[in-house]
Amino acid sequence: MATDAKAERTPGKDKRSVRGAVDTVRARLAQLIWLVCVLAALVLAVGALLVALKANKDNDLVSFVLSAADAVDLGVFSRADGIKEFVGENAGVKNALFNWGLGAIAWLVVGRILDRLIRP
Repeated sequence: MATDAKAERTPGKDKRSVRGAVDTVRARLAQLIWLVCVLAALVLAVGALLVALKANKDNDLVSFVLSAADAVDLGVFSRADGIKEFVGENAGVKNALFNWGLGAIAWLVVGRILDRLIRP
């Protein structure tokens, strides 16, 4: 009779452990997506700062950050053809600060929304 009670409790326990495992995977996935979005926003922000400081583009690190920022701006927030195009004096700096700044904010907003949707 005692073994019947254990048999009845086991399926419920299995469901809880499976649910716990699924929740753990969802939490890790949400953390990973948030991390990727934060890193993309960071690359855009650092890229805009490097453009504003007129950093040496021949430097490998500067070149890497600028090319990475060009990749994560998704074309929507591009320096050359972004949401807003400035003309005149220091147009390149203004374009980078404005468009990549908006891009960084967009990455953070989308990342937070996805994090909240995925996390259990």
